[in-house]
Amino acid sequence: MSAEAKRIVQKLWSYCTVLRDDGLSYGDYLEQLSVLLFLKLAHEQTQPPWNQESPVPEGYDWSTLTGKDGVELESQ
Repeated sequence: MSAEAKRIVQKLWSYCTVLRDDGLSYGDYLEQLSVLLFLKLAHEQTQPPWNQESPVPEGYDWSTLTGKDGVELESQ
């Protein structure tokens, strides 16, 4: 496994730890992280060199989430 892949896996597990420590069950945080990964991948497909249209409606996309923090992010 490359160093970049190891870094990504480590970051993902650190997010799992945060969610678990906040009281979410394994299934809950797995669902949350799956949705976040889907949104990030959909966003990446809209960038060069792919330049595809996003399948995610505006307001629910990755760009909307990255502009929020705390309670505002949680309610989104």
